Amino acid sequence: MADQRPRERSDAARNREVLLAAADHLIGRRGVRAVTMEDVAAQAGVGKGTVFRRFDSREGLMAALLDRSETAWQAEVLSGPPPLGPGAPPLERLLAFGHSRMAVNLLHAELIEASGRAGTRSYAAVSFTAMHVRYLLGELGVRGDIAILATALLAPLEVVILLQQTGTEQIPLDRIQIGWDDLVRRVVGC
Repeated sequence: MADQRPRERSDAARNREVLLAAADHLIGRRGVRAVTMEDVAAQAGVGKGTVFRRFDSREGLMAALLDRSETAWQAEVLSGPPPLGPGAPPLERLLAFGHSRMAVNLLHAELIEASGRAGTRSYAAVSFTAMHVRYLLGELGVRGDIAILATALLAPLEVVILLQQTGTEQIPLDRIQIGWDDLVRRVVGC
């Protein structure tokens, strides 16, 4: 089909994973800000040009790491253990979803920043979170403009807001989670 992306060759996929693993390893040791394309190339045992050809830029590399993290997180939401995954009542799932999203966004805050424009959350990632929250609100029997209510619940989970609250305002994460749970319960009506 014309609109499908060409399938990645198996050797290209392996090389991509080697480069992402190298970047992941270095970030784990040094932090996002200290990792360069040269470092990743050296860790992976390839030339710097290989990293640039594969990811175009440092932002592109960071965006690929962010995308990989996002894909893993979405798999946990769709098929992981309850309460984040299926099997828990919808309110428990929604609360777990919010707490998990906060944790993931704070964990990857520097990666999100380093991804820059290339790492702007993809439409698919934003669509997934909105669709999942809408689904859970529907399961809970919430009435009203579900799309707007879902957006209102998702906004406090965004990294820029979380960093402002946890950094500038020095609000502890548990207090933010309690506040978000209160917001959810008000929207849900319980």
